[in-house]
Amino acid sequence: MAQVHDHGGGVRSVQVPIPDNPLGHTLVYVVDTDRGPVLVDTGWDDPASWDTLAEGLTACGTDVGEIHGVVITHHHPDHHGLSGQVREVSGAWIAMHAADSAIVRRTRETRAERWFTYMTAKLVAAGAPEEHVAPLRTARRRRLPGFSPALPDREIVPGELLDLPGRRLRAIWTPGHTPGHVCLHLEEEHPEQLPGRGRLFSGDHLLPEITPHIGLYEDPDDATVTDPLGDYLDSLERIGRLAPAEVLPAHQHVFTDASARVRELLDHHEERLTDLRSLLAEPLTPWQLAERMEWNRPWDQIPYGSRNIAVSEAEAHLRRLVKLGRAEAVPGSEPVTYVAA
Repeated sequence: MAQVHDHGGGVRSVQVPIPDNPLGHTLVYVVDTDRGPVLVDTGWDDPASWDTLAEGLTACGTDVGEIHGVVITHHHPDHHGLSGQVREVSGAWIAMHAADSAIVRRTRETRAERWFTYMTAKLVAAGAPEEHVAPLRTARRRRLPGFSPALPDREIVPGELLDLPGRRLRAIWTPGHTPGHVCLHLEEEHPEQLPGRGRLFSGDHLLPEITPHIGLYEDPDDATVTDPLGDYLDSLERIGRLAPAEVLPAHQHVFTDASARVRELLDHHEERLTDLRSLLAEPLTPWQLAERMEWNRPWDQIPYGSRNIAVSEAEAHLRRLVKLGRAEAVPGSEPVTYVAA
């Protein structure tokens, strides 16, 4: 049975399950407007998830066919996965930030083989051992899940109010977790008069107990050296200054005191950067650094796919250290190694 919660003031949430994932579910928010309900995110593209979303909307007093629009915080499949089905049934528009819309377009246009080639090259450059890379060399013919995400109809413009009749929902660009991640500020008095400035749909940017993954922005056709962790930390500070009365995240549970949670996350990343710099007393590849970093379990217990994510996160931290002048690449090393500066 779908788990539904009424947050007051014409906002409800439905817990939509994520199959085989420790996160458990995505909180899909249902926002009443003068033209019908608008969803913030939709959940994973899976038959059981779809059924749960449909049941949840019924429990909210509406149904999929009545959805007026879908606002996506970011392109990941546990947020954007069911958008296409919702649009097919209801005719709803789908809105997303241009940076993530571009990723959706590339994902649809890029053959799976190109992604496997790209990932193989990235892992080799990061110093991954051959036994880890080998499966990617032979996986070219497999179809990757989530390779046909729905193309959005509308672009979310940061700083602007979204077209939600009767509501004041303003987009705040918060890159880091993805290049086009947005938080959505409901500029209305809190229904229970909690102190602070409205309510914030925070997507994965600000979660009550989890530090969101900050890895590299993957794009086979773009060689730009980005700084996702720097983007994330800057975005966090902006949200901290906003000081909303309540945060409605995409996972876990609703919480207050966004500023305190922002401070915790800023401190966490500063501590992590300091720890990583101390590991770089000797030259290490990104793979070797990932092996030595602290994760939620020992490295030998981390599954194959999660190791790829861990290496991406190690590289994001390395880029930040290099940008801050606290680490540097060792000239002539191949695969490239880094050492504290």
